[in-house]
Amino acid sequence: MRDRRLLFQRAAVTTVALVLLGGLAACSGPQDGDAKPAAGDAKPAKGGKLTVLNSDTQSDFDPARLYTSGGGNVPSLVFRTLTTRNREAGEAGTEVVPDLATDLGTPSENATVWTYTLKKGLKFEDGSPITSADVKYGVERSFAAELSGGAPYLRDWLIGGDSYQGPYKSGKGKKTLDSIETPDQRTIVFRLKKSVGDFPYLATQTQFTPVPRAQDTGTKYEEHPVSSGPYKVVRNTNDGERLQLERNPHWSEKLDDQRKAYPDTVDVRSGLDSAVINQRLSTSSGDDANAVTTDTNLGPAELAQIGQDKSLKARVGVGHFGYTNYLAFNPDVKPFDKPGVRQAISYAIGRSSVINAVGGSSLAEPATTFLPDQKAFGYTPYDHFPAGKNGNPEKAREALKKAGYKNGLTITLTHSTEEGEMGPKVASAIQQSLAKAGITVKLKGLEGNAYNEKRWDADGSPGLFITRWGADWPAGYPFLAPIFDGRQIVKDGANFNNAKLDDPAVNKEFDEISGLTDLDAAAKRWGALDSRIGEQALTVPLYHPVYQRLVGKNIRNVVISDWTGVLDISQVAVK
Repeated sequence: MRDRRLLFQRAAVTTVALVLLGGLAACSGPQDGDAKPAAGDAKPAKGGKLTVLNSDTQSDFDPARLYTSGGGNVPSLVFRTLTTRNREAGEAGTEVVPDLATDLGTPSENATVWTYTLKKGLKFEDGSPITSADVKYGVERSFAAELSGGAPYLRDWLIGGDSYQGPYKSGKGKKTLDSIETPDQRTIVFRLKKSVGDFPYLATQTQFTPVPRAQDTGTKYEEHPVSSGPYKVVRNTNDGERLQLERNPHWSEKLDDQRKAYPDTVDVRSGLDSAVINQRLSTSSGDDANAVTTDTNLGPAELAQIGQDKSLKARVGVGHFGYTNYLAFNPDVKPFDKPGVRQAISYAIGRSSVINAVGGSSLAEPATTFLPDQKAFGYTPYDHFPAGKNGNPEKAREALKKAGYKNGLTITLTHSTEEGEMGPKVASAIQQSLAKAGITVKLKGLEGNAYNEKRWDADGSPGLFITRWGADWPAGYPFLAPIFDGRQIVKDGANFNNAKLDDPAVNKEFDEISGLTDLDAAAKRWGALDSRIGEQALTVPLYHPVYQRLVGKNIRNVVISDWTGVLDISQVAVK
């Protein structure tokens, strides 16, 4: 789940909240220790209409194009995959479990071959059987240029994936991918270029959704994708601006122990202003009493208000997702080529001021490790450059002196001009922290799109900038490898390894750990590798975001897992 998956996880802040953001040291909204939403304690029942109010449009509603693991959001209501996440709250929700498949897959040949068996009796929305050929075709069409946008792992890992161009390609190109075999209607085999112990996690991606070849309409498939889940698409208006779902009569509850599917219908309204969403959920009149959001956070001002209202406070769900906001260095730009300069900045950072800048401790938790503070990732506590809450100017000056800057230095920090996690307020907080250590920071703001292009620019990323990274699934590989594996340095395009780290020993460790099928053993080694890389001060972890989301007053069965950090609408009831 990298930065582009922020579509599902972003911490939206309302207009009112932004006005007050700079002056709030913290907010008195719900904390992790507070009671769960009262609605979650009521006994759920089937029936009614669930309304989903979102800021981001649910566009490209095609399993080949979605960048999601089918977690707690809309796609998982329609698209089932070989595996899925365990639909439980908190840490238990980071486990991967079977979905269409009978188990998590059988690895062989040193985890370069993965074999899955489909459950008996699975059906599409029209009653036709779901077969292994449908899963194979669903994966194959995700390679088509016309359907770009999904996760890149299959292209990198499947034998022949790097040259395959999908089933629509005319001419001499292959229309099938030979590294995916279907020896019978229920068995599917994937042959990989290298050992991949995380394949059960990958199989949660929507690219593993079965698609019947005869009903594939290419780029128009998103208008009416064929459902394998508990709901089917009745109407898709303006490319996901409004998505109306109703029950799939051929979905079997006996063959799907993860999705509850309580409501009769689901009405997804998108493209709404975040302040309007939170106001509608707060008021909860009409259909809004049966409404939720999966992408809009409460801001600090709203949390302060809610803290004074017990009935509203009881309707706030708190979630954590594997995300780290951090400072990135480009060592190709001086003086960031010197470890002592990077260490000095690490010592000087006052995380409290940064957290205040994004809304306070209810919306962010301090980070000294790159990996998020979750067991699934292999989190191992470390703080190689202790700065305390407010920075350590003395240690920073000492590091600067050793690096040859006894009189301090002047550097440039690049940031987004848009308010939020990478915006002016966070940049100013960093500027003030570093000033205490004799580091003068010049701020360079870029408009949102220009900033996103610049920070991932393979040739010209800034020397120091604010950025963030999220996990495609809760494990160490998708979190660490794109940022620190030297083989993933991109020379022409979007490059995420800004530190240009290409250490053969580190690369070897990536290969060894990623081949482990014992996920607990792998997690421990990911944590150790994170600590080892952290010693080089290639990034400065700042904080992990916290998601606080309001639900309508009639919502029942609120489940928020650490896989997604947001409410799982497959579990929600409205009565």
